[in-house]
Amino acid sequence: MTLPIADWLTRRPSQAAIDRSQLARSRDLLARIDQVFDQRLVGQDRLRTTLVRTLMAGGHVLLESVPGLAKTTAAHTLADAVAGKFARIQCTPDLMPNDIVGTQVFDHTTNTFSTQLGPVHANLVLLDEINRSSAKTQSAMLEAMQERQTSIGGVEHPLPDPFMVLATQNPIEEEGTYVLPEAQMDRFLVKEVLTYPTAEQEVEILERITSGRMTAPLTARPISLDDVRELRALTDKVYVDTEIKRYVVDLVATTRGAGPRPVEDLRRLVRVGASPRGAIAFVQLAQAGALAQGRDYVTPDDVKDTRYAVLRHRLVRSFEALADDVPAEQLVDAVFDAVPVP
Repeated sequence: MTLPIADWLTRRPSQAAIDRSQLARSRDLLARIDQVFDQRLVGQDRLRTTLVRTLMAGGHVLLESVPGLAKTTAAHTLADAVAGKFARIQCTPDLMPNDIVGTQVFDHTTNTFSTQLGPVHANLVLLDEINRSSAKTQSAMLEAMQERQTSIGGVEHPLPDPFMVLATQNPIEEEGTYVLPEAQMDRFLVKEVLTYPTAEQEVEILERITSGRMTAPLTARPISLDDVRELRALTDKVYVDTEIKRYVVDLVATTRGAGPRPVEDLRRLVRVGASPRGAIAFVQLAQAGALAQGRDYVTPDDVKDTRYAVLRHRLVRSFEALADDVPAEQLVDAVFDAVPVP
């Protein structure tokens, strides 16, 4: 039986790490981000929420959808909302690691090498159709995501702070693509699957295009990169009770066929469960979700709200599950149904 919000409130330490003025400040900053999205993006509320909370948690996002569902627009909008530098990298089979991280160029006039940083040195980087790049190039990008730096000519170059990658992949085309290995997909904090907009939202898109509002100058006031760093610091301070942490660990253990109440037949459908990165992702996103709702403490619902985004790309389905077309979301629901809620 889930404890009421009031009970979770009393479980916090008597001296909260976040005061009311900081909560009000975070609400103001997030409201300003929403205003930018309202002007530039129609619908896709789940995508907006995922991007903002992943930015607050300091992670990276993998987006999957058919073409034309505003992935690029959303990425560019997030960069505009935080006044960050945006870079878009179109992944192709002939894309090389140096095209992403940068290279050294020889200057014949001075007989010296100069370093040219690649497009990955931006605050928000859109890797469009990451599954079209070779494994070598994918690895170079994922290394930059993990280490937050690049190495060019033996010299390390730190990436900007904040730094966030939004990678996209198209599920309907297989020719000329390279499957992103499960172990590398684990580097992404979340994976979001986009759906088509409603009829009313499509009408609104057409209205904005025909009226010129879609390309109108931005009137909403964005936040700054310092504000983003402030949001991240506040997110880290959100209180997570020990019972919540145990709940997360039990969930992750259940995906591996263990846990307090193992799910029958899960081992037959899931070859590999979530790694410890999955547990970390649950906690970080739950903290971001709590702060976004004006709370300085996490509840079990904050964890549950992120279940698909955190686990859908971390459960490696068996051949039998793939043959029977068992969706990852169904397996995630089975895990959450089995684990007792604190």
